[in-house]
Amino acid sequence: MKFSLNIDHVAFLRNARAELQPDPIGYALMAEQYGVDGIVVHLREDRRHINERDLRLLRELINTKLDLEMAAVDEIIDIAIDVQPELATLVPERREELTTEGGLNVLDNIDLLKNTIDRLHSANIAVSLFIEPDLDIINASAELQTDFIEIHTGVYANAVSEDDIFDELERVRIAAKHAKKLGLGVNAGHGLNYQNIKEFINITDIDEVSIGQSVIARSVFVGVEKAVKDMIQLINQK
Repeated sequence: MKFSLNIDHVAFLRNARAELQPDPIGYALMAEQYGVDGIVVHLREDRRHINERDLRLLRELINTKLDLEMAAVDEIIDIAIDVQPELATLVPERREELTTEGGLNVLDNIDLLKNTIDRLHSANIAVSLFIEPDLDIINASAELQTDFIEIHTGVYANAVSEDDIFDELERVRIAAKHAKKLGLGVNAGHGLNYQNIKEFINITDIDEVSIGQSVIARSVFVGVEKAVKDMIQLINQK
């Protein structure tokens, strides 16, 4: 299982006082040095954390995969086509949310998503859809000819009781297996941390996890190297 690091919260901290530090580009380069498989950023319409300059510098400087999370809107699609990330992950976006709150409403937005996927594919950019672990949504995603899905793990991450945790893991496991049968790559992310990631190493149909806030928060106390390497060690446990 691969590990891509979302660095949005580094930029969020930088922007809190309109300063230059901490530098998300420097953080990304250190994380690469310590073993992450890719860098994830969400270029929001309101630019609340990552901005276009960050995105372009990352494209120039990182050596691993660049995964651009983005809404299916013309401005951001045009930027993606110009910047050329290896992967564009389409996510829902609301201005008032603190963070992405759930998966895409694929079933009610077929035409919009089809048009966006076609435009990105025409620019040779692979596409992922951030979705709930729902078989009907996975079927629709495959019909849209997306390359990957990213399973929203927020419900699992917020589960408290053992029964709820088990049920959500099973939903993710079944969804990942179904997506694989349809020929889709399978990523997962949202709310994953050093505790709940341990359950994911047994879901063999997940190719990659995207994790951000927990690693960045831990790096405040132990440094970037240890925070990244500790997560990699957990993901690679057998």
